[in-house]
Order: sequence, then structure tokens, then C-alpha cells
Amino acid sequence: MGLQGGLEGDEDQLLNDELHFIVVHQAFELWFKLAIREIRQARNQLAAPHVPEPQIPQVVHHLRRVNTILRLCGQQFEVMETLTPQDFLAFRDKLIPASGFQSFQMREIEILLGLLESQRVESGFGNPLEAIRRMGKGTPTGELAIAHLEKALSELSLRKSMQNWLYRTPIQGSTPDMPGDDEAVKAFVESYLGAMAARGEVQKGQLIASGVITAEFADEKFAKIGTLARSFLYADDVEESDQERARRVRAAILFIESYRDLPLLAWPRMLLDTIVETEEMLVIFRSRHARMVERVIGRRIGTGGSAGVDYLDKTTSYRIFTDLWSIRTLLLPKVALPALEFGDTYGFADV
Repeated sequence: MGLQGGLEGDEDQLLNDELHFIVVHQAFELWFKLAIREIRQARNQLAAPHVPEPQIPQVVHHLRRVNTILRLCGQQFEVMETLTPQDFLAFRDKLIPASGFQSFQMREIEILLGLLESQRVESGFGNPLEAIRRMGKGTPTGELAIAHLEKALSELSLRKSMQNWLYRTPIQGSTPDMPGDDEAVKAFVESYLGAMAARGEVQKGQLIASGVITAEFADEKFAKIGTLARSFLYADDVEESDQERARRVRAAILFIESYRDLPLLAWPRMLLDTIVETEEMLVIFRSRHARMVERVIGRRIGTGGSAGVDYLDKTTSYRIFTDLWSIRTLLLPKVALPALEFGDTYGFADV
């Protein structure tokens, strides 16, 4: 109860709107604390050198709780929006130099999920993490925030643990420890690209026949789709030393998504879908935050010196699990998939 007193240390001296602002933001931080615990638990389970199949539903369970929390936090902005612009301006100056970007727990969530430093957008006064480090020095609370962030930065992220797990996925019955695995992965990729090309010819013919596009335009567009798909699946965008690993991870995502009905792949597919939902909820949260801020204060400079709504809008472009999103562009209907090999590998085990 003593944490809602504001700068005065006495909530009886606060405006009703000021107390409302404090309570809503503290509620956010409590939910973030629980989300962090759940992300770490999911990460720990997925990071094991061997993840037993019955463990995957547990990982999904923890991430579904995170998703529900983020969804609820997005809805919590409805409470914030009962604050009118004039009501907020009555106490806004008291917040300087505090800012929403200083939520070290939100930064911790980003780090634990796997957001890279190179992906962060400038907030108007430099890297947000560096700003937190500068502002946190010298105070017990600030030093604690810095310690939490440094700890998170030293840990394995959910993104990295997911990639390690995906790397071990059997693809057409082949695993990384088997002779000729790289050739098996490439053969799957080539068969899939061939199936995509065949499907593309059918779609191209339908579009041309309907008069929607010209044959020349269709040839150009579908050729570009094929080129981009090949480049992505062969990980041309990755450093050469990491290409084999990235290629296998992307092929694994494609394999799991394509043959999702197989017993051994059903829960892995559910896990991938849940991770995509986690990021979707985070993107929706960021967008909801930006619109709430714009509604209440327009495009003013933030109380912490940030670019305000312009900065928040840029953060909605963050994508951590880029391969999971990209693979959706390549998916084919069941009838167009390459033939499955060693299907028994993906069935239920005899008991």
C-alpha cells in the first residue's frame, strides 16, 4: 500500500488521475515480473541438450501464460485512456525525467526473448539500454535494474534455445549426427522448392486466365518469389560459417510446419505457433501503447527526453523470431507437399 504515494510519499496528496496513473503502471510491472519468470522457465526447459517429447507441452504451457499476460496488458491501456489530455497535463511535469522506456523489466523481456542490440531503434538520446545504465547509476533501485539487465544479457535467450532445439529436428528421417545429413537437408529443400515452383505455375495460370495480371508480370513476380525462397532456405543472408546451421534450422521450421499432423511433430508445431503468438502479443502491446500515448499527449517529446510516439511507433517493427514469420510465406497446402520419407520416424513409439 505504501508504494502508491508518488513523489510526496502520501497518496492523499495526489490527484485522483495521478494515483490512477501510478496504479496502472505498477500493475504493468507486476505482470512483467511474472512474464519474465515464465519466459525463463520455458527457456530453461527448451535449452536442455535433449528435450523429451513430453516436455514440449510444458514449454507451451509457460509461453501461453506469457501470451495471456501480454494480451491482458494490452487491454489495460483501456484504463489508461480514461485519463484525458488535460488531466494528464496537470501532473505530467512531475514525471520528468522518468519515462516508459525506463521499464527495465520490459527491456529484460526483450533480452530474454532474444532481441539483438543491432535491432534496437534509437530512442532520441541513444540506445535505450545505455540510457538505463546512465540513469540508474548511483541509486539502489537503479543499480538493481542494471544488474537485472546485465544478468539477462549474459543468459541464453529463448530465440537461441529454440534454434538449438530446432537444429536437432529429424528432417526426412535424418538428424545432424547421421552421415550425409547436410545432403539430406538440401534434398528436402530442393524438393520443396520444386513443389513451390509447380504450385506457382498453377497459381500463375489462374491469375493470367482471369485477366488479373499479364503473363510478363506474372513471370517476373513468380520468378522473384522462387529466388527469394531459395536464398532464404539456403541462408544466403547469414555469415558463411553459420550457413549450414541456419539452413538446417530453417529447414526444420519448414518441415515441422509442413508435416504438422504427424504425431511427433504436433507439439513442436504448437510450440512454434505459440512463440509466434508471443511476439504477436508483444507487437500488439507496443502498438496499443503508442496509440494510447498519441491519444493523450499527441506527439510531444517524452518526459524522459525520448522522441515520444515516433519512438514507440518504430519499436512496433521489432521482430525477434524472424525465421518463424518468414517461413509462413513459403508454406504449401498438404496436397502440394513433397513426399514424406521415413514416415515411421514421426509416429507414436511402441509401448
